[in-house]
This record gives sequence, structure tokens and C-alpha cells, in this order.
Amino acid sequence: MASDHAFKALNTMHRLLVRISGGRLGWRAGGMQVLEVSTTGRRSGRPHTLKLTTPLREGSTIVLVASRGGDDRNPDWYHNVCANPDVAVRTRGGPWQAMRARPATATERDELWPRVVADNRWYRNYQTKTTRVIPLVLLEPR
Repeated sequence: MASDHAFKALNTMHRLLVRISGGRLGWRAGGMQVLEVSTTGRRSGRPHTLKLTTPLREGSTIVLVASRGGDDRNPDWYHNVCANPDVAVRTRGGPWQAMRARPATATERDELWPRVVADNRWYRNYQTKTTRVIPLVLLEPR
């Protein structure tokens, strides 16, 4: 599985692509919309901004997948939003929007997961790589 450094490097390159292209590139990946999400570090208390894909929206609720590429560990951003659920989200060319993050309940995940993997083979493959249940995170407007 990719190291923390590899994930950080990938995110840095993604941000660079958006910046160099003047925002024309980097807002779609794997057929999904890319979001810029700002979280607060659970230990450091510092802001962390990263690019994440969203495979699904339910009205004003945005669904994120805490897959970490199928690793046996949840991604750091997942632990951050569990500890500090107030986040900010920005879509292509849009303003930052205040949102509140929460892990999907087991019932919500059971309902949403088939829809997430229906068009996104990456997530289906990630789940086969790990024994943990990959969490879904729901971002809801504050």
C-alpha cells in the first residue's frame, strides 16, 4: 500500500495541476467530481486541505469514501473529520462552503455503498483489498 508520503505527494501534484492549468484541469478524476476539502488536524489543530473525489451526492449532502486505496487503515482525513466535524468544501471555481462531516450509519452505508460502487470500480476493488469496512462520510451543509 502507498505510504503517507506517497498520498501527500499525489495530493500536492494534484493541487499543482489545478494551479498550473488555471483551474481548467484537475476537477474530475475517475469520472467523479473532485472537491477541495479543508479539515482540522485532530492532534495538531492545524488546517489541512486536500483533494478528494465524490462519487455521489444526495441533494445537498456530499458522499466521500474513506478508502485510502484499500489500505487496512482509514485515511488521516477520516480521523480528522471524526474528531473535528466542521469542514470547508470548495468545488471547481466555487467559494468555500461550511459543512459538517459525519460517518454514515451502518444503515446509510448499506443503502449508499451499492450506488457508490456501481459506477466506480476503484472503490469496489479497494474493498476487496481490505478486511475493514470502508467508511462513507456524509458532508452536510451547516
